[in-house]
Amino acid sequence: MKKLFLTDKVLFTAILINGIIIALTLFPRFANNHILEYIDYGFIIFFLIEMIVKIHHYSWKGYWSSWGNRFDASLVLMSFPSILALFFPVPNLSILLLFRLFRLARLFRLLRFIPHMDKLARGIFRALKASVLVMLSLLIFNIFLAIFSCYMFQNTAPEYFGDPLISAYSIFQIFTLEGWYEIADAVIEHSGPVAAFMTRIYFILMVISGGIFGLSIANAVFVDEMTMDNNDDLEKKVDDLNAKLERIEKLLSEASASGQK
Repeated sequence: MKKLFLTDKVLFTAILINGIIIALTLFPRFANNHILEYIDYGFIIFFLIEMIVKIHHYSWKGYWSSWGNRFDASLVLMSFPSILALFFPVPNLSILLLFRLFRLARLFRLLRFIPHMDKLARGIFRALKASVLVMLSLLIFNIFLAIFSCYMFQNTAPEYFGDPLISAYSIFQIFTLEGWYEIADAVIEHSGPVAAFMTRIYFILMVISGGIFGLSIANAVFVDEMTMDNNDDLEKKVDDLNAKLERIEKLLSEASASGQK
């Protein structure tokens, strides 16, 4: 265990230093610093060798059975194509620039050092799966309101409702309660008294239904699923306690029956 801890400590340090190197290369002062670039390429090779050694030690099946190893291997393989810049220039407008950007993905390897990260990841995936129906309902609601609002306010506030896509983005902004009053004011500015009153009611209902109730329900479902592991542990402890109480009650009953004899 001590050796494994030291290995993880060295790996954590390497990832952290590599992140600093990557950050430095983004400063204009160090943008064309070849030393930093070669150090970064050295880290790519270092992580690749680390992956190969682990595969050799655990075998491919044993290595790939671990979620953490799959995560690490994916990030290493994504960043490896950036080393192509050693052999030929990569223009900034080329699609190959994406390969160079993939090196930033190596910083995500720091997530594996968060305590109980596997448990947290399982909780997030489970919560996302449980929230699909709620989010799908909100999406359909957003599309409906986007089309309706585009039809109603396309000429009044084209900057917010000029077409269905712009309208959908504005509705999403209202759902998040981000500057929704500015959108409403832009519509009301060109409306008469009665239309302005009805517009206020319309946007208030939109905020309540989508922004407050809709996102609150989605958040509640997500949080409930995230804490499901804790509930399972609690239920297991309660079941164990009940089983122990039943055994104690049975022993007391047997002792009492023996005493009566």
